[in-house]
This record gives sequence, structure tokens and C-alpha cells, in this order.
Amino acid sequence: MVEPGGVLGVALVALGMVLTPGPNMIYLVSRSITQGRRAGVVSLGGVAVGFLVYLLATNLGLSVVFLAVPELYVAVKLAGAGYLAYLAWNALRPGGVSVFAPEELPHDSSRKLFTMGLMTNLLNPKIAIMYLSLIPQFISLKAGNVLLQGFLLGSVQIAVALTVNLGIVLAAGAIAAFLARRPSWLRAQRYLMGTALGLLAVSVATDTSAPARA
Repeated sequence: MVEPGGVLGVALVALGMVLTPGPNMIYLVSRSITQGRRAGVVSLGGVAVGFLVYLLATNLGLSVVFLAVPELYVAVKLAGAGYLAYLAWNALRPGGVSVFAPEELPHDSSRKLFTMGLMTNLLNPKIAIMYLSLIPQFISLKAGNVLLQGFLLGSVQIAVALTVNLGIVLAAGAIAAFLARRPSWLRAQRYLMGTALGLLAVSVATDTSAPARA
């Protein structure tokens, strides 16, 4: 049985992380604006499968691999931090473009949209850190089957993340149109997102915690 405090804790962590700009949000918004809501929903399907891959891998022992080879964990974390820093630079550099600014992109097939959504999520350092280090902190040895708890808590995270991301996909076009009529707001959104990505990159790079056992 999962303790209520654990469910609430995971839900709050998941909500905070999904609302923080990152690779998933950028990809889903860009696809929804340039190719329509259906493309955004298909891409979200790939993101959902990425969550399931992490959920299965973590609960079946991926964290043990990182504990046995801490250098690998550090390498993955630093690579993720570098990717976030790259996204931050693209947003903050002179001539940078907001994720909500309409941009010409090729219309991809449903298969490619799904695959890109999957790969974007699998390479998302926020998700890796959450599954390897944060969710296990809410598992209680006194509450029974640890493996079952891990799957249930992971399911809570997935439900929160997909609900919020679906809202973002459905609202992306309206938000883009609203900001397009207000250039100063569009510029402010770009700087805000770039700053958030930069701070997240620093946080990931300087985090000294080790992956916890699920």
C-alpha cells in the first residue's frame, strides 16, 4: 500500500518538473504550433512511452547499475545539463526565437512524430533524475512491496505529466497567437524560459546526490 504522503509528494514533484521548461515542452509546443494539435498529441504519445520505459527500467534495476558505476551516472547527468544549457543559449542568444513563435518546420509523419517524442523524453535529464533519485525517496519500506510502490508512484508521475502536457498541446496555438500580437511579451517569455533552462542546467550539473535504490 502506498502512503498518501508519498503520492502527494510525487504529484507535487511531477507538477513542478512538468511546468519547468525543458526538452519535452519545447518539442510538444513547436510541433503543435507548426503541424497542429493532432501532431502534438501523437508526439505526446511518444513522450508517454518514454515515461513507461524509465518506469520499467528504474524499478527493474537501472538505479543499481548507476550505483555500481557512479561515473556513468555522472556522465549521463552532465550530458543532460549540457543539453539544457544549449537550449538556454538558443533562447537567450541575440536573435533567439521563442518556443511560441511560429516557425517553418517540415511536416513529419505520425511515425516520426511519435519516435521523436519518445527520444526527446528518453534523453531528457529531468526525467532521468526524477526516476533515479527523487521518486525512490517517497517509497516506504514499512508500506509493503517496494516494487509495487515504485510502479504506483511512477504511475502518479505519468498521470500528472501527461495531463499537463496535453493541456499545453491543446493550448499552444492559442498562446502563440496571443503572444504574436504582443512582441514584448513574446520576448519576455523567451528570456524567462531561457533563464529557467539555464538555472536548471546549473542545478543538474552541480547536484552531488547519488541515485537512490528503488
